[in-house]
Amino acid sequence: MAELITVEDPDDPRLRDYTGLTDVELRRRREPAEGLFIAEGEKVVRRAKDAGYAMRSMLLSAKWVDVMRDVVDELPVPVYVVTPELAERVTGYHVHRGALASMQRKPLPTATELLRPARRVVVMESVNDHTNIGAIFRSAAALGMDAVLLSPDCADPLYRRSVKVSMGAVFSVPYARLATWPQGLGPLREEGFTLLALTPDEKAVSLDEAAPHRMDRVALMLGAEGDGLSARALAAADAWVRIPMAHGVDSLNVGAAAAVAFYAVATGRPTA
Repeated sequence: MAELITVEDPDDPRLRDYTGLTDVELRRRREPAEGLFIAEGEKVVRRAKDAGYAMRSMLLSAKWVDVMRDVVDELPVPVYVVTPELAERVTGYHVHRGALASMQRKPLPTATELLRPARRVVVMESVNDHTNIGAIFRSAAALGMDAVLLSPDCADPLYRRSVKVSMGAVFSVPYARLATWPQGLGPLREEGFTLLALTPDEKAVSLDEAAPHRMDRVALMLGAEGDGLSARALAAADAWVRIPMAHGVDSLNVGAAAAVAFYAVATGRPTA
């Protein structure tokens, strides 16, 4: 059973995992280095626990203790009970969902380990916006993608914002980070994947025409918002594919484009 500890000092060193959560650069450095990430909100905390991530501690406002009572009673970790005002002073923002948990990261698999059982894979290049990362993972989980590969400079899927936007879907889709780019795409070719680069370029064929849902093993490559895939990434692809646009719109947000493309790759054809 967890230990309930009332804390009244925002500088209490026991709350260190939760300090400065709005300082993006600090958290980007600290969390991977210290092997932790923050889960926010009842559903996300429960999904992280159910996905097998070990909990380090919890930070709860008083009214959330009963809501999370089953988790509190199950796990032998410290539970710090604070006022909403103190939580805001510690974290740097109003924690309106009332429940935070510090979770222990797991070692990431290699790309080869990830690819062996997979048939539908997402490959992201330089996607460094945490909201987009979370949205892409949520769509990948919902639409049946098997795994995600990240270029070395992609944002952290376990950063608090990514986890929150994905509603914990980052725990459902296994991922690996490539050490080099685009040389790190080698395991995809070794495992027989067809690499499809998603781009609005008019030279690309439509997803309808490419019919990726009929291919045996497919890796869909996505680029960053605005810039899209680099020339190196496009050159590494087996084919370029696009989502047909109407009304003079040239492209979609990468999160929206990913959802449309995942449907085409994993389950069927995009709607007209």
